[in-house]
Amino acid sequence: MSSEDQGYGRGDLERWAAEPPKTHGRTAFARDRARVLHSSALRRLAAKTQVVGPGTDDFVRNRLTHSLEVAQVGRELGAALGCDPDVVDTACLAHDLGHPPFGHNGERALAEAAAGIGGFEGNAQTLRLLTRLEPKTVALDGSPVGLNLTRASLDASTKYPWLHGKAPRATSKFGAYADDADVFTWLRDGAPENRPCVEAQVMDFSDDVAYSVHDVEDAVVAGHVRLDWLDRDEIRARVAAQVRDWYLPDASDDAVADALERLSSTGFWAREQPGEVFGGRRHLAALKDMTSQLIGRFANAAEHATRERHGDGRLTRYAADVVVPPGTALEVAVLKGVAATFVMTAQERQPFYARQRELLHELLAALAEQAPGALEPPFREDHALAGDDAARLRVVVDQVASLTDVSALAWHARLTG
Repeated sequence: MSSEDQGYGRGDLERWAAEPPKTHGRTAFARDRARVLHSSALRRLAAKTQVVGPGTDDFVRNRLTHSLEVAQVGRELGAALGCDPDVVDTACLAHDLGHPPFGHNGERALAEAAAGIGGFEGNAQTLRLLTRLEPKTVALDGSPVGLNLTRASLDASTKYPWLHGKAPRATSKFGAYADDADVFTWLRDGAPENRPCVEAQVMDFSDDVAYSVHDVEDAVVAGHVRLDWLDRDEIRARVAAQVRDWYLPDASDDAVADALERLSSTGFWAREQPGEVFGGRRHLAALKDMTSQLIGRFANAAEHATRERHGDGRLTRYAADVVVPPGTALEVAVLKGVAATFVMTAQERQPFYARQRELLHELLAALAEQAPGALEPPFREDHALAGDDAARLRVVVDQVASLTDVSALAWHARLTG
């Protein structure tokens, strides 16, 4: 069965740069997935922070394991809705490629440094990697075109389908820098303005689900939180305040408490049992079962609600929107709020986070001063072609964003002494 028979047209299969016909039997979308899977940018995610820094514990997740888990959730949910599984899988694998060292904390530092040249945003950096920076394909004129994915896969990887400064609502998020406007315009050809395709919506929701569930699991295993703490009114009030601050501004204390009560009453909530060894095999098995059950709970709720609104049949591209019931959205946000309360905003970690940002600013300054010689060869080429100081700074930002947590520390030590 061709892709056109499955809800995708010829335009969805087009690539930014024309390529010779392939003789193997894989679909164009299967090739997209393979290109991301074999990319160096994906491999580097293994040494980039998710919540707890890589190397601090053998159990906790990094950006790579998180991306693989998002792809598992998204592939199944997308297939249930009639999306091409490879398109969703590609988007899920690619969704965090643009994240710099030290996770969202590093993203904040690069955004500060790049404020005068069009900003920095992990999602826009992902598009830049897929269409320019990741070495795979070059156009006929010799210019790099990244992985040269199909239009459908690139669009599915674009969570925020607008350029920097063009957001339709109050958000700092955006999907493309101004100097990537040409390829952004191409991949959005025929798309409704500012509306992500259904495959991108599946990726986005799967990211939220995996993020919320697995970050709580990691926080428990790392000893940052115990689930029985969440039975206490003062803890629920703290979580509610965090949910309002970061995720759902209108969430009341009572609504958050009700969501936690629903989750803790499910029968699979891995509350520590009397006499059970914290972190022992029975406890870890209960935690793992809880994460699996929660993912099923959230994904099934979205699938059923989407089908109720849009009916049967293949839901592809702009034929539908993913529907997440309000109660499910609140439960997901509450779990994210738990991780944020006990890990990301923990007071004792703030000096550590501040030092990470300071280190990246120092590294950027050192590289800008010592470029192009201090840059890796691909970025050295970009630096030579840059036409002004702003373009040269963008190359330096691209270089730093490509580094892992470990290599950022090593580069900083080498370049700053």
